[in-house]
Amino acid sequence: MHVIAPSILSANFAKLGEEVSAVIASGADWIHFDVMDNHYVPNLTIGPLVCEAIRPCTAAPIDVHLMVKPVDRIVPDFAKAGANIITFHPEASDHVDRTLGLIRDSGCQAGLVFNPATPLTYMDYVMDKLDVVLLMSVNPGFGGQKFIPGTLDKLREARTKIDAYTARTGRSIRLEIDGGVKVDNIAEIARAGADAFVAGSAVYGAGKDSDPNRYDSVIAALRAELAKA
Repeated sequence: MHVIAPSILSANFAKLGEEVSAVIASGADWIHFDVMDNHYVPNLTIGPLVCEAIRPCTAAPIDVHLMVKPVDRIVPDFAKAGANIITFHPEASDHVDRTLGLIRDSGCQAGLVFNPATPLTYMDYVMDKLDVVLLMSVNPGFGGQKFIPGTLDKLREARTKIDAYTARTGRSIRLEIDGGVKVDNIAEIARAGADAFVAGSAVYGAGKDSDPNRYDSVIAALRAELAKA
């Protein structure tokens, strides 16, 4: 099953609860929650209090992407705030295995995030603790960037690793993509191996705030393209 996870980084923050409810009502599966610290990445966004505030707005999974360093201190706060999935960058942790264990011990699914130039070898020895692998198809820090084409080969490599692990263990791992995902490229990305898709500006840039069904058509279009894959 393909998962569509709109990123609230591109939402109208003055109406955040409404924006969260609207995309889920229009057929999205997860809410992607981008956390930036102006240290690991050159931008500053939102924290656990905002996660806690939107939690009552939806029963859908909240997919928290931590672009912060250090990472361990903030993990329990997001778990308590209602996160379902927490992913982080291996460069932001001194002990990747320990951080993954901390996330899972906090009651959340755990995942690693790979920047465009970060090698996938970080995942080789922690597959048993991974629920999600997230590949960045832009350099993290800002929404609205263009998809980096070389990510397709990296997706294929990650898919091969995950499929081999699943064949050995029977345990599945989600392969998520984040950055520049749009209607005109989502099918190609899916064919390369992704099964979860973060779309920020492509979704939240659609329609007018006054239209309660403003996201229906773009999410339907994304689904239609995924069906072709």
